[in-house]
Amino acid sequence: MPSPTTSKVSRWDQQGREHVVHVQKAGVQRSLVCDTCGWHKNAQFLPWLKAQEHLTEAHQATVDPAGG
Repeated sequence: MPSPTTSKVSRWDQQGREHVVHVQKAGVQRSLVCDTCGWHKNAQFLPWLKAQEHLTEAHQATVDPAGG
């Protein structure tokens, strides 16, 4: 079994607070976990898009710190 790897999607809300969803990869499955509220979801396809959607909908966090 391959070792899991982790990345993150972070966005800032209008009050300047950072919200982060960690994306952990194990094989083809990805697990998403939100640091702010504990939300979690398994996603095989488009995990980073699902993380961005959660940050936008649940936390109104839309500002990309990378400027993209």
